[in-house]
Amino acid sequence: MKLSTNVVFQCSLGLALLAGCSDDTSPPRFSAVAPGNDGVYHIHPGENIQSAIESAAKDPVNKTVRVHAGTYRPSSEGQALIWFNRKHDGVVLEAEGDVVLTAANKEIADKSAKSYPAVVNHVIFFGDGVTEKTIIRGFKVTGANNFVVTTEGPASIEPDSRIPALEKGLFFYADGGGIKVFGRSYPTILNMEISDNYTSPCGGGISIEQVGFNTHPVTIRNCIFRNNRCQITGSAVDVLVGSSAKISNCLFTGNVSNTGVNYIGGSDNPYNEEHGCGALTVFPNSRVTVDRCTFTDNWNGADDKGTENTYINSIFWMNTRKGGISREDRYELDLLDGSNVRGCFLGGSTSDLRGTIDSSANTLDASDPDFDDLFVPQSVEYSDVGYRPDSL
Repeated sequence: MKLSTNVVFQCSLGLALLAGCSDDTSPPRFSAVAPGNDGVYHIHPGENIQSAIESAAKDPVNKTVRVHAGTYRPSSEGQALIWFNRKHDGVVLEAEGDVVLTAANKEIADKSAKSYPAVVNHVIFFGDGVTEKTIIRGFKVTGANNFVVTTEGPASIEPDSRIPALEKGLFFYADGGGIKVFGRSYPTILNMEISDNYTSPCGGGISIEQVGFNTHPVTIRNCIFRNNRCQITGSAVDVLVGSSAKISNCLFTGNVSNTGVNYIGGSDNPYNEEHGCGALTVFPNSRVTVDRCTFTDNWNGADDKGTENTYINSIFWMNTRKGGISREDRYELDLLDGSNVRGCFLGGSTSDLRGTIDSSANTLDASDPDFDDLFVPQSVEYSDVGYRPDSL
């Protein structure tokens, strides 16, 4: 069944109260793909990426899948365009040239649906049992538009688990339009451009839901998050309760949270109701490191209810974009604990919403970084901070 985008789900922090179902648990059927003479599984437009991932997963030696230039879209409705779970651990998926992975397919999408033209929940899914050896690099990820289906179809992206924490709920299905990370999952995400995705409630770009299994972080490096949206929290990256991420040399721009009614936390205590949420949202009991990143022209920079999280050598500049419904002013950082913020430059409507950041270790009333077209600051005082595209 599909979940109506008009339904207001009542959720408490980090709990998904909507149980999923599976109508078809039959094993997926994918055509076997053979590696090339170079030991790499090559995929070209018109071919099936998941078939190559399945073949590489079974191959004890050859683990790299290389996708060549083109646009790849779903051929049917489902939960994800491509997916990795325990059996796929160690597969490396990389783009060769300009490769677009999209959730949209106008030819099969319901033109009357608000989710049109999307036909999958997530473009990419990383499930339980995926380690840092599972790497994805170089893709453009786009097209998610709050399409939500709970039936598995012919292929299950995540086997059912007897672990209660891994029950599939609202956030499993609905969050993470671009990329969803679920359970004991620690993938390495490199050199990606994640743009123009929309979800409700949270995580238009990436949603991380490790549900307490956060002994290792999800690595996100050299990525661009642009023009992603969500109804409530974390328009670009949403780090749900009990999760962990290491984010380095990434650009966040044009991302908008709080586009609709806020129902996280219940009607009596909606989450960050007054000022809204950032391009990055970090929930309680979650850990993040943000290193040499740039946040600019988002609906808020970052909000974080964790403790002792680290923000270093990063730029938060004029995150005052319109588009959300929260009634109070925008902010650069809203941190419950700002003790590990160092070497950051902040400037906007409100730099430090809670007053937790050490002004002697950071610049809280920063001057204009004078970004060029690639968001590289031209001002000399910014020479050692923020995102740099030449690191891609």
